[in-house]
Amino acid sequence: MKQQYNLKVNIPAKHTCDYDIHIGSNLLEHAEEIVKQCSNAKKFLIVTNETIAKLYQNALNISNSTLLILKDGEEYKNFETLKKIIDTCVENRLERQDCIIAFGGGVIGDMSGFAAASYMRGIDFIQIPTTLLAQVDSSVGGKVAINHEHGKNLIGAFYQPKTVIIDTNVLKTLDLRQLKTGLAEVLKYAFIEKTCGYEKFFNLYEFLEENRQKIFALEPDITAELIYMCCSLKACVVNKDETEKGLRAILNLGHTFAHAIENLTNYRIYTHGEAVAAGIKKAFKLSLLEGLISKDYYEKSARLIDEYEITPQMPDFDIESFYNEMFLDKKAQDGKIRFVLPDNAFSVKLTSNVTKEQVFKVLQQG
Repeated sequence: MKQQYNLKVNIPAKHTCDYDIHIGSNLLEHAEEIVKQCSNAKKFLIVTNETIAKLYQNALNISNSTLLILKDGEEYKNFETLKKIIDTCVENRLERQDCIIAFGGGVIGDMSGFAAASYMRGIDFIQIPTTLLAQVDSSVGGKVAINHEHGKNLIGAFYQPKTVIIDTNVLKTLDLRQLKTGLAEVLKYAFIEKTCGYEKFFNLYEFLEENRQKIFALEPDITAELIYMCCSLKACVVNKDETEKGLRAILNLGHTFAHAIENLTNYRIYTHGEAVAAGIKKAFKLSLLEGLISKDYYEKSARLIDEYEITPQMPDFDIESFYNEMFLDKKAQDGKIRFVLPDNAFSVKLTSNVTKEQVFKVLQQG
């Protein structure tokens, strides 16, 4: 019997927005049943991309639905594509009680969610993520957005889905690079677990150390458990801080560096996970420089990241340009860059007390 999990996102200030996350294998076969349990929609717009459509166009059977197939890639996460989604809603006369289903990775989920939040001031929205990155991170928590030429996800909203359906079987069609890009976010959860404040300590760090081969082999029970742990930690944070006023910022470990890397390379060279893995390593270097963590924890954590072989060789960025790019990070406040930095084993803190000289020193180390 393959392991299945259900958990709930329960935001105290918005009980009407509570929703379930379903995790297990073969859930696409039961998607319509799950969808009908959480939404009273009469019409559905399923938004996907060319890659997913080729693989799973006939696997998701939702009655009274229209399929919109978009081009695949971060470079299409923009106003033009958002307009296509909303135009399709209008053409098919979706009404306020109807629903958009995001069937794809993080780009599809973010854009579809933002379209759902915007169309008629908000219609139902369901996430069916197909990448590990989306399953453990972007599909949970209600962050929806498109990119702007001056920054990633600069235009968006907080808009919770009605449910999240995570079928672990779809991960079998991911290539190794895309699997690794999701594992970067998984590693992030291991480094922040204690700060999340979840009622149970999973020791995800140790789980990742002991099960690397099984994780890469996508063994069903290990995969389901891994996703369950990550989603549990994220749900715990979102329940306490939906709109990132404080605690939720810890989910951005490594992302201040990562978004600068992505912006400076126009999202065309590195996957999001590759940039995040590189960013996490830089955050650890900065923490070590600040004296926040021991050299032993730094070396052990850097070794864990290296064992998953996610971080590519980065070019020599112009340091001044890189530093300036970091001010566009959404955590920036009062003209200061705010960093999420490890401050102990499996915990992090948010700080603005990092000097330009310290950042330069980390960047100069590559």
